[in-house]
Amino acid sequence: MATLALATRDLYVPVAAGQIHEEVELSVVLPCLNEAETIALCILKARGAIESAGIRGEIIVADNGSTDGSTSIAGSLGAIVVHVQTKGYGSALMGGIAAARGRYVIMGDADASYDFNDIPRFVEKLRLGHDLVVGNRFRGGILPGAMPALHRYLGNPVLSTIGKLFFKSPCSDFHCGLRAFSKTAYERMALRTTGMEFASEMIVKASLLRMSACEVPTSLAPDGRNRAPHLRTWSDGWRHLRFLLLYSPRWLFLYPGIVLMMVGILVGAWLLPGPRKVGRVVFDVHTLLYATVAILLGFQAIAFAVFTKLFVVAEGLHPPLSRLGRLSRFISLEAGLFAGSIVTAIGLVGSIYAMHIWSSVHFGPLEISRTLRIAIPASLFLTLGVQSIFFSFFLSVLRLRRQ
Repeated sequence: MATLALATRDLYVPVAAGQIHEEVELSVVLPCLNEAETIALCILKARGAIESAGIRGEIIVADNGSTDGSTSIAGSLGAIVVHVQTKGYGSALMGGIAAARGRYVIMGDADASYDFNDIPRFVEKLRLGHDLVVGNRFRGGILPGAMPALHRYLGNPVLSTIGKLFFKSPCSDFHCGLRAFSKTAYERMALRTTGMEFASEMIVKASLLRMSACEVPTSLAPDGRNRAPHLRTWSDGWRHLRFLLLYSPRWLFLYPGIVLMMVGILVGAWLLPGPRKVGRVVFDVHTLLYATVAILLGFQAIAFAVFTKLFVVAEGLHPPLSRLGRLSRFISLEAGLFAGSIVTAIGLVGSIYAMHIWSSVHFGPLEISRTLRIAIPASLFLTLGVQSIFFSFFLSVLRLRRQ
């Protein structure tokens, strides 16, 4: 097994991989994939920062299949090399963190873009009781050429703003790769993503679990490699955005659904008595039909919000919500069936009345504007009622595992 060499100042603790050593306070984890040009510099900087601060620590290089001699360089400098077979940034970090023996863990890219001299500042915050400490490159300084303009002025600010809005996180730089956390907090997060969105998941889970998180200004320098970075701008950006949306059914389904239903109800109520004229434009049953569609789409979106939330909680992807638990006690299968039946009955009554009007003209031509003002709401209630019944059964299926 690989061991970490004893440093001259006795701050590095030689511990065999897989063992736990109480004296190790900090584990520095560096994900690595062909970083021969920069891995030595990162290890030496991290080691120097730990020694100068008097921190007892270790350095772990989580190798994700390097073929350029990165692992040999890391091993020769006394780092623990952990080989991670599953590809991906998140996979490499999870493998390295699993091997970490420190009470605290700090992770940083092995491309020499981050200043590991900031390590003591992160540790100081952790010692104060914070669960997660994230670097902020925008506050610490981004050197010329360190970050593409598209990332600096669009990608990072937009995705970080969305993350702060969705999850009320105090972190303004969601994608900073230099961050620290306690091993206990990490285990509570139960992170699952294997790609670049691993960084976003960590902040999201910390927010959902109401962990204490803070930021530390840190600088970003141009990486020291001659090859292109592993980051793929558009695909990785979409994966981050997709992750934020999927972890927030409230913003993905609930809020849009509420807006659609409210707009549909207001427009429908406005047009139900008769045509409305605004300037030279006349709104009639055609607009009423689209208002009904908006109500249906809104109802479905709200139902999806509930289904998604229950699913992610049941699968352990989201911590249990007390409000959802209290609400679910009142939304039983029987209550849903009863409500759906009442709404369906209203739709049936309206449909029968529309048929009566049609029969009064011996099933001949009808006055469209009048009859559709009955048929459209009747169809809406019929559809909402039947959907409510189906949704109630599906909700019960999602609850089977919990029960």
